[in-house]
Order: sequence, then C-alpha cells, then structure tokens
Amino acid sequence: MSQADATKSDPIIVRLAELVCAFKAEQVTPLALKQARTCILDTIGVTLAGAEEPCTRILKETPGVADSPGKSLIMGTSRRTSALDATLVNGTASHALDFDDFSGVLGGHQSVPLVPLLFALAEERGATGRALITAYVVGVETEIRLARAVNFHHYDKGWHPTATLGIFGAVAAAAHLLQLGPQRTATALAIAASLASGLKANFGTMTKPLHIGQCGRNGLLAALLAERGFDASLQVMEHKQGFLNVFNGPGTFDAEKIFANWAAPLEIAADTIGLKQYPCCGSTHSAIFMMQELKREHGLRHDDVAGITLLPHGRRLKHTNTPRPQTSLEAKFSVQYVCARALKDGAVRLKDFEGEAHFDPAITRLLEITQALPHPEMLDDAEEQWGAEVIVALKDGRTVQRRIENLVGRGGAYPMSSDELWDKFSDCAERTLPREQVAPLFERLETLEGVSDIAQVTRLLEVSPLHTRPPEKIRLAPAGTEAAPETTWVP
Repeated sequence: MSQADATKSDPIIVRLAELVCAFKAEQVTPLALKQARTCILDTIGVTLAGAEEPCTRILKETPGVADSPGKSLIMGTSRRTSALDATLVNGTASHALDFDDFSGVLGGHQSVPLVPLLFALAEERGATGRALITAYVVGVETEIRLARAVNFHHYDKGWHPTATLGIFGAVAAAAHLLQLGPQRTATALAIAASLASGLKANFGTMTKPLHIGQCGRNGLLAALLAERGFDASLQVMEHKQGFLNVFNGPGTFDAEKIFANWAAPLEIAADTIGLKQYPCCGSTHSAIFMMQELKREHGLRHDDVAGITLLPHGRRLKHTNTPRPQTSLEAKFSVQYVCARALKDGAVRLKDFEGEAHFDPAITRLLEITQALPHPEMLDDAEEQWGAEVIVALKDGRTVQRRIENLVGRGGAYPMSSDELWDKFSDCAERTLPREQVAPLFERLETLEGVSDIAQVTRLLEVSPLHTRPPEKIRLAPAGTEAAPETTWVP
C-alpha cells in the first residue's frame, strides 16, 4: 500500500488534524495575510456594533453567563471573564446585525465562529498577532473545505453552516493557537462533531446570532477538553451514524473535497470571500454598488430623478423584492429601499434601518418611481449569480445605467478601499467605544501581524463603565437577522 493510500485509509478526522497541525505561518501568502487582516478588522467592528443589541444584552444579563473569573474581555465593556464566556457573548454580538463577512462556498459567515474565540483565547494565553492570524487562516481553510464536501445539500436541508461547519473551523483555529498536536486536535474535532448545531428555522430571531456564540464556545470547549485528555471517537465523521451521514445523508457528500489541494490556494484568498459594505441583505449589494457608482460618475441628485429600474439576477430578487417596506427588517430585504438610500445619501448605513428611517419622504418618492425586475440576460443556472444592472431616468431626458456581472460582497476584483473600510468600521465602533479610541484601534488592527501580545489590541476594545453611548447611536428597532428561502442561500 502506498503512503497516499495509507493516508486515505485513516479516519477523516485524523487526516484533517494532521493538515491543521502541519500548517505554518510561512504558508500565509501576502494576499492571504491582507485578506485575513481585513476580515478580522471587519469582524471586530461589527462585534462592537452588536455589543448592545438586545440579544447580546440579554445574554450578558443572564445569571451564570460571563460570571466566571478570567482575563478575556467582553468587547465594548470593562468586564473580563473566562475565554469560554467571552467567546459566547462576543460571538453572539458579532452576528447580531448580520453585518459580518461571508463566503459563497460556505453558505454562511466564515469569520464570526473564529475571531471572537481567537481574541478571547489569545488574551488568556498571551498570544501574538501573527499566531492569531495564522490560526484564523487555518480555521477558515477547515470550515470552507468541509463546506465543499457537503454543500449545498447541507444548507438546503436546514442546517446553518456558519454554526454547523464553523465549529470545526473554531476547533482548528483554537487547536492551532494552543499547539495541541495531531492526536489532541483530532480528538477536539471529534468532540465538536457532537456539539455542532444550528437550524435555519430560527433565522429572523435572536437565536440566529446565538448559534454563533454557542458555536465558538463549543469549539473552544472541545479544544480545551482535548488539551486535558478527553476522548472521542475518531470515526465520528464517516461512521454510519456519524456527522456526514446524519447531517447530510448517504450519497450527498464527497469527503475527499476536504483534502484536495488543501491550502493551495488558500480559501481566505479566494474571490468567494466577501465583506458586507452595507448592513442589509447581501443579495442587494451588487445593485447598491452600481447605484453608488452612477451617483459618483454622474453627480446624480435624487430630486432630479424621474424613474429607476433595478435588474438584479433573478435569484437575488426572490427575497429582496419589497417595494414598500413597513419595518426596519423589511427594509433590509428591500432592494428598492437600499438603492433609494444609496441614490439619496451616497451610502447605506446602520442608522438607515433604525426607527422610521424607511418612511423618509424623499425615500418614499423614490420608491414610487422604482421598479425591480429579474434581469432577462442573467440566467438562474448561470455560474455567476450575483450580478445586477441599474438604470436611472432623469427629468432632463437623459438615461444612465451601470451593470456588473458578479459581486459576492466586496472582495476579489472589487475590494473595499481603506476609506470604505474606515467608514464602515467607525460607523460600527462608535456605537460602543469612545470616539477617541476608534482610530487607534483601527490602526492597530491594520498592523495586527506585528502585535506582540493581543492585550495591546484588547485594551483599545475596553470601555469604562462611566462612558455614555451617544444617543444618536442607540438602536431603536429590535435586532433583526436575515431570513433565507429554503433553497437559495442568502448571506
């Protein structure tokens, strides 16, 4: 038997653990480093934005949660607790607004199962920024490789991949940071298979972001148990009653896709990784981006517009065709509303989904002259399904239009600029942090690989109990999360 055949005969968990532990910082290419650093920065921003959302606040106030002594910060507070509890709270906050980055392959959000965990664990253990980034990269590799093996049957069946697959990324990241070694890493991954959970039936409720907090906490718990000698079945993935056959079902997965060309190229450097520039349904982003480009190129003023035609890819319109949103959550799923906002204000921000912002008279006028139709040239079965065209008719008789074939968030060929990243980060962070801390935090995260101790970053995430949040930053509407149709993933 060849060495390759012998390797393939090993349990899936064992093979995966070997790859996780063999991964070195030198394998993080310059592109992967840049993308990882950006995604981590973005995740910290949206975590701060979600720190005072109702789901996070209730969790912090629940007896027994975050009561344990420890070194790990609950972001946006002065409160420190165990790494497990900090991961639970910060992880829930990170997904509270559904403003976090996403992966078109994962069918979910790759960073939130990892970043809150890694910051909590790194602060507890005194890890460096470089070690944290390397652990993050191997965590993303793990969860997206698993997604290649099981999706989209896994997603369509009703599982929430951010949690059910993200937990394996969480274990891989934690195990790498802890340097557990192959045997204990395999055990931790095997434990995680029994802790994986998250049902799409709870989308649109506070329980969706709780999936993420619990996913990160469970992943860290699995790693900490394995570190101390806990055991688990190493055949837990391929067993007839194991993860793949229970969560997916026979014939609906291909485990070898986990291992094919592992880390070559790295998943974090792929064009399928996208940031959310706008705090609304990801399926609206290509149309918003085109509207912003038209406004910039032609100096459009909303009161000079006579009519708007929006032509997203048909799969993007099915769940975003909400001509007259009546609630803040409906506004997040209205391509008409968000494009009207982009035209009027040149931006789409968190405040646009608070209170009665969707009833702004200028926006109402634009909605009355807007139509949205599936693009006739963008086929449902096309490889690229994230395109849109925007056509604006002006009162002076001119018509301007802009089209993009595929935009999976802002990444790949259309990365967010430093200014755009700052706009989003500051809008998020100032909802929790004193304004004077925001710019230093942003700058420190932009050079995270040079940080010798993560405590240098977390002290900028700490807020005095005497700090009062600006009234205009308080969210008036209940936290909403994104509901998805049964067979089409919505990031």
